[in-house]
Amino acid sequence: MREVITGGNELVARAAIDVGCSFFGGYPITPSSEVAHEMSVALPKRGGKFIQMEDEIGGISVALGAAMSGKKAMTATSGPGISLKAEQIGYGFMAEIPLVIVDVMRGGPSTGLPTRVSQGDVNQTKSPSHGDFCSIAIAVGNVSEAYTQTVRAFNLSEKYMTPVFLLLDETIGHMHTKAQIPEIHEIEIINREQFKGDPKDYKPYGVEAGKPAVLNPFFKGYRYHITGLHHAESGFPTEDEKLSQNLIDRLFSKIENNIDDIVEFEEYYLEDAEIAVVCYGSVSLAVKEAISSLRRDEKKVGMFRPITLWPSPKKQLKALGDKIKKILVVELNKGQYIQEVERVLQREVAFLGKANGRSISPTEIIQKIQEF
Repeated sequence: MREVITGGNELVARAAIDVGCSFFGGYPITPSSEVAHEMSVALPKRGGKFIQMEDEIGGISVALGAAMSGKKAMTATSGPGISLKAEQIGYGFMAEIPLVIVDVMRGGPSTGLPTRVSQGDVNQTKSPSHGDFCSIAIAVGNVSEAYTQTVRAFNLSEKYMTPVFLLLDETIGHMHTKAQIPEIHEIEIINREQFKGDPKDYKPYGVEAGKPAVLNPFFKGYRYHITGLHHAESGFPTEDEKLSQNLIDRLFSKIENNIDDIVEFEEYYLEDAEIAVVCYGSVSLAVKEAISSLRRDEKKVGMFRPITLWPSPKKQLKALGDKIKKILVVELNKGQYIQEVERVLQREVAFLGKANGRSISPTEIIQKIQEF
């Protein structure tokens, strides 16, 4: 491990470079702009390409194109940019194009609170596009994870051939502190599978149920079609009812069949807990401080933190609900992930939230827990 002093957004860029990202396309937007700034300096030094487009739509479009040429690609934005990128995100999901989409969350909706913290994009990253969508979305909980979870986002994107959301909230993105990150030789790096046979036999979408497409880079002699339409094994459009159903089923099953590989979570002081707090992102830092204080007063409180928000850790949430009856969800929004918690648990739970751009303090969490 190595110790660095830096910020969350900067570590996202560093991790992307270390894992082999060689293309960034985007457009500046608070509070994610430092990711683009760092990439604009680092990529040319490594032989990569950085391009600032005219808007968010152009930014993700060129990143998708770079990914189809075989490059690991990334774009970064905030909530309003995710709204603009929605059609291209759906295209990336349908065509099975690997891409890491960094979303440093700020207050919304609309222009909202550009320089303030929020966790308002949780529902948006579950269903960012029209139609059926099976999302992978990771929530970074501290500055060190800005590095390690960026690496994981690229690995998941390459392994399952799909866009992956990397969620930071503004606090994590702009927090400047010491961080422990792995040495480069300690990093596991996953690269997408490629077809090695005769180009005449190549069928990029002709894979088994539950498996991702095998998309060889453009310009390498393997010809195929890419489209946002429902498509058959060669990539050309189809309206065949069976093929259309099988395609969407496969796009879901390649993620849902691998929940245990995709889902990560943190359990904190849950062994003897009588009260559990469910939270994610920077909120978990305040929750841990609150738990330390409450434990000194002999109040048995623990924390469950989903690192992978989507697909949700349903199995772990269910086990938590079976074991602990008093559950509090803490979020920097009006209540988004609580919907998933209550859906899994099939009962109402307590809630503490803010949507005014301000953080939730340990004192506020303690006061809420003392109401139990």
